Amino acid sequence: MSIPLLNYKPSSQNQRVSGYEVPSEDTPRIYRTEDCLDQNDVLELIWAVYRQVLSEHEILKSNRQTSLESQLKNRAITVRDFVRGVAKSDAFYRLVVEPNSNYRVVELTLKRLLGREPYNKDEEIAWSIKIATLGWGGFVDALVDSPEYLENFGENTVPYQRRRYKGRPFNLVTPRYGEYWRDKQEDERYKWGAVSNFLDMARSIKPKAMTNTVTVQTDNIKIPDMTRDTPSGVPVSVDTSASFPLR
Repeated sequence: MSIPLLNYKPSSQNQRVSGYEVPSEDTPRIYRTEDCLDQNDVLELIWAVYRQVLSEHEILKSNRQTSLESQLKNRAITVRDFVRGVAKSDAFYRLVVEPNSNYRVVELTLKRLLGREPYNKDEEIAWSIKIATLGWGGFVDALVDSPEYLENFGENTVPYQRRRYKGRPFNLVTPRYGEYWRDKQEDERYKWGAVSNFLDMARSIKPKAMTNTVTVQTDNIKIPDMTRDTPSGVPVSVDTSASFPLR
């Protein structure tokens, strides 16, 4: 028996109200199967799904889901099924789910599948419990089958960032893992400002052994002759008289 989704209060985000923005270059392009006239349009739609779900940073040939692509090209599955399959793929799990906590996974997945940020921490906790009880596949199904997804994207529209009127898209500014995973991966690498860097540098210095004995070579020291060149026995007179004003 699965635990029902905990109640949380949605905050007033931009996507919850109607917008009156004038379309511009920042307006997301919407991809629908109804607008696909040939296979090239279908291929653009497929890559739009990859950009949205796998993020701009992770589009590699090895991450493609060729079987799902073939089914979508033949209209055997809908865009919603294709999004579901990409989110459940091994590539997404390896790149996004494994290196993150459940809270961050919820944040990234809501941005990529529902096109919005989490409302608050309560929503992150509620969905993270779904991940713990239903597993990753059940969590993806709960989002893709949710009324919010169907109301905004339906069966044939690629998810997009809703009401983006400033800033850059989610998939360009949100790294796929947090600082704690980065630090964990860089334990054996140089970290800027870490105290261990200076300790390692100090340990690497090997000064030469110093002795307390100082040896001075005096054999070749020549003392200059400081005596005056005067006849022997003749006193040296010094004139101490002075006239004023001094000239």
